[in-house]
Amino acid sequence: MQANSNQGSAVKRLKRDWQLLLILLPGMLFYIIFRYGPMYGIVIAFKDYNIFEGVSKSPWVGFKYFDMFFKDPNFYKLFRNTFLIGIYSLFFTFPFPVLFAILLNEVKNVHFKKTVQTASYLPSFLSVVVICSMAIDFLSPNNGMINNIRAALGLEKIYYMTKPEWFRTVYIMTEIWQGTGFNAIIYIAAITAVDPSLYEAAEIDGCSRVKKMWYITLPAIMPTIVTLFIIKSGQVFKVGYEKILLLYNPATYEVADVFSTFVYRKGLVDLDYSYATAVGLFESVVALALLLITNTISKKVNEQSLW
Repeated sequence: MQANSNQGSAVKRLKRDWQLLLILLPGMLFYIIFRYGPMYGIVIAFKDYNIFEGVSKSPWVGFKYFDMFFKDPNFYKLFRNTFLIGIYSLFFTFPFPVLFAILLNEVKNVHFKKTVQTASYLPSFLSVVVICSMAIDFLSPNNGMINNIRAALGLEKIYYMTKPEWFRTVYIMTEIWQGTGFNAIIYIAAITAVDPSLYEAAEIDGCSRVKKMWYITLPAIMPTIVTLFIIKSGQVFKVGYEKILLLYNPATYEVADVFSTFVYRKGLVDLDYSYATAVGLFESVVALALLLITNTISKKVNEQSLW
């Protein structure tokens, strides 16, 4: 009787909330088709895939391509570059949205606050191609703004895009510029949920703005910071290939080539699908391991985690 009652109530809820479920349907279909469906292709990493024979008929080779990749002379370079760019992105780009949101919350002039907030969002609406083109133009040794300033100061012009030692700096700076405003939205929303009476009480006690930010605002949004940091840490090895491809050149391959660009070349240029899938799967497994480790550490240290 209890089971029938539960089934009846479930049917009633479905009939009552069918509009909400209909709104949810496109998102569910997207993840099923474009996220979970393609996971079947992982099996290609363990097969000598032939496009004409298909996945099921291609011969099984086990860990052949993983072994090839681990023995590849490029493995260490790819691992090093991916890890360094990912770590730099995490520790240099992650704090900026937090700091920006906290400082913006202290601005009392509403019009100025909205202007700054809008201006900070704009780069996130530009495509990666536009962002990289602007960076290349700004750093051009001919008419680039940065080199023109250096020349005006009597300094020698530098062709930044061909200098391996400058590649990661340029990459991280474009990440900060493009993502700070957009990523700060979550923290701004979290700050608005802070009880105003806490600030009033602190002001009565004579707390300065810095102390209010440190002892009220920052602790209040700390759960949000920790959650996003855990998620971001899982993306350390998921460095996208788009910006790398647009910024690097033969002179910077040694410090710029990462797993995703290697997968791009192997899969789409060399048409070695099995090898490319094996590398991509290895990258995903490492990213998952980092996410689990960070989540476990966070849970033990401050009792905050994703699960």
